[in-house]
Amino acid sequence: MAPPKKGKKGEGFHSAAGLIRYFDAEEETAFKIDPKAVISMIIATIVIVELARYWLTTV
Repeated sequence: MAPPKKGKKGEGFHSAAGLIRYFDAEEETAFKIDPKAVISMIIATIVIVELARYWLTTV
């Protein structure tokens, strides 16, 4: 068994494949939405769909 290389200790598959640099760069420029805003939009969509379904079935 060969001894481990001293210069590359701690580097794993992700850094060798360049994935860490990709995700770091993507995180800085990514479009960010607050999780509370997403949940609010989902609830509003559900309410609108249910109201439309109720309104359209009674007409």
